[in-house]
Parts: sequence; C-alpha cells; structure tokens
Amino acid sequence: MPGTYKVIEVVGTSPVSFAEAVRAAVAEAAHTVRRMEWFEVVEQRGRIAEDKVQEFQVTVKIGFTIER
Repeated sequence: MPGTYKVIEVVGTSPVSFAEAVRAAVAEAAHTVRRMEWFEVVEQRGRIAEDKVQEFQVTVKIGFTIER
C-alpha cells in the first residue's frame, strides 16, 4: 500500500448497532471523499433513554489517497 494518505475523522450513528454506525459514517463520507481505502474505529459510545439503548455512536478515522 505505498503512497501518501490523508485521514479524516467522522462520527456515525445508528439505532441498530455499532457496525451499522460505521457503515453510515463511511457512506456519508463517500458523498464528498474519493479514493477511500481504509477505516479505523477509534471510539464507541451510545445514548441511553428510558433505561434502554437508543443509539450507537462511533468515531471513525477514514484514510484516502491524495490525488495529484
């Protein structure tokens, strides 16, 4: 994987699971970022309401190649 990469950090959310929150973050980033190559989950957390898990949240770093 030689090359130079830029890394952005985004937060994805889902009412279903952490995995779905990751997918949501990557899908949203894909609207404006090209050539994404990898991701790293750096933080997981959630929201509780009325004693139940209401939302899964993940902070994701996404790496993409720099265009020249």
